[in-house]
Amino acid sequence: MSEIHVAAFYQFARLPQYRELQPRLQAACDENGIKGIVLLAPEGINGTIAGAPDALHRAIDQIREITGLKDLDTKLSHAETMPFLRMKVRLKTEIVTIGDTGVDPTARVGTYVEPEDWNALISDPDVVVIDTRNAYEYAIGTFRNAIDPQTKSFGEFPSYVRQNLDPAKHKKIAMFCTGGIRCEKASSFMLNEGFEEVYHLNGGILKYLERVPQAMSLWDGACFVFDQRVAVGHGLELADVATCFGCRAPLTVEDRQSADYERGVSCPHCAATMSEEQKASARERQRQVDLAEARGKVHLGPPVAANGPQG
Repeated sequence: MSEIHVAAFYQFARLPQYRELQPRLQAACDENGIKGIVLLAPEGINGTIAGAPDALHRAIDQIREITGLKDLDTKLSHAETMPFLRMKVRLKTEIVTIGDTGVDPTARVGTYVEPEDWNALISDPDVVVIDTRNAYEYAIGTFRNAIDPQTKSFGEFPSYVRQNLDPAKHKKIAMFCTGGIRCEKASSFMLNEGFEEVYHLNGGILKYLERVPQAMSLWDGACFVFDQRVAVGHGLELADVATCFGCRAPLTVEDRQSADYERGVSCPHCAATMSEEQKASARERQRQVDLAEARGKVHLGPPVAANGPQG
């Protein structure tokens, strides 16, 4: 059993005092040796943190106490090594950015669907199944027959809906994302747009992969996570997916067999757009990483989850 446990969590809740919570949450995590990132905003909390099992549970209990969010749910998994370089509690205007101030999940959201009931819903031919994640996440894994909106960021989702979906035509919508936060907020947006039957996967893909046996699963591929584990599969076990240093795209085994792949430098998604100067700089960085590894040390470069948890 790994000695590093990882907890992903979020909750939409009115937190007008969110600025005052920042130093207390930072101290609670630091005292327990926790690393990761927590986002605070007037609309709630969103985070992924990691540490030794007992310390992690203490920190989570303290987070619930400090925020007053007694029912804050966590999705637990494990990692072979610490997946974060540091601990940071950040203040944001939104805990997940959709860019529409009229969207308020604390007031109105779609219907939650438990992982055990998800297969039946998305197998209904009248249901439009939408992956609310970004295109690079969709590329390495998704539910069968799910639509890829081909967004580069969650902020593009409203435009996708307005240009491609019609409340009069698309009567039943089912959405999902990594941990539940994006599809929950998307459901609030779609209700505002006039869609009447809107469903979303409670706990997201991570909870589905944790609860639903692989033999019964309608999930294909791996699920991208925003830390140095890169991706997980059924049972939340680590998947064989790497990250391109050049463009941060997740890379499958097939991607890494491409002639355009160079470890620590580029991949099929970005090789053609990188200058020789950029490639030379990346090669030097990779040389430093390899030297540090040979000496039993860790090269402290930018964290994979530079933009924080997405969910």
